[in-house]
Amino acid sequence: MPTYQLQDLTVRHLGGRSAAALHAINLTVEQGEQLALIGPSGAGKTTLLATLSLSHKPSEGRFQAFGADPWALGEAARHRLRAQLFLAPQTPPLPPRQRVVTAVLAARLPQWSLWRALVSLFRPADPQAAWQALSRFNLGDKLYSRVDRLSGGERQRCGLARLLLSPAKALLVDEPLSALDPALSELTLATLREEASARNATLICTLHQVDLALSHFPRIVALREGRIVFDLPREQVTPEMIAALYQGEQPRASLPHDDDAMAVKLGVGACL
Repeated sequence: MPTYQLQDLTVRHLGGRSAAALHAINLTVEQGEQLALIGPSGAGKTTLLATLSLSHKPSEGRFQAFGADPWALGEAARHRLRAQLFLAPQTPPLPPRQRVVTAVLAARLPQWSLWRALVSLFRPADPQAAWQALSRFNLGDKLYSRVDRLSGGERQRCGLARLLLSPAKALLVDEPLSALDPALSELTLATLREEASARNATLICTLHQVDLALSHFPRIVALREGRIVFDLPREQVTPEMIAALYQGEQPRASLPHDDDAMAVKLGVGACL
């Protein structure tokens, strides 16, 4: 059974009164597939990810997740379906005064009783599991740090460590590398792919770094102005396609976020 099936899907914000953020999207994603969403800023990548996580209700078209139409289900059934999805936003919503161990273990809240969740706030239920998840992102030493003491890149990785403790069957990750240096970027993508493969979970990741998308993901879906421009195996993506996709906006190289202002422009040929 496919994880997702989208047919002529249109999404509008502001209660359907705005122009289409996504227009006539046709996309099928099989269980266990790993794909990258690329495209210029404002292309609709984050909106598509939010739609897949059931955060946005489509305005038109057909949308199925795990064989069901989420918006035809009752609230309780839709909540159970949503529990099979994990959305890791670019800026994770981590309470600033919370300890990292508590923030990471929050990924297990849907599986816990209210009492166990409350107790874990004061005495973490499984600190070893949280440490192991953090260590896979080189963050094990921050287990008992406060979230507001973390750098931007550390917060991103803390949010991704939560993903490792989630039982979700679809992992939706939005721009996980925006505050990471090249070495951590490589580690992060490798860890996400390994985790998805180990549990046969679907992995969909939005990326501005086209070179890393092409080197790590077997399938590339490109968006521009809310439409899919191409959906191809990476071997079939050409420099001409990348140039046409970005049309004046250079795809971002895999450089540290703090050095963006100093970064040289990425040549199209270097993406492949």
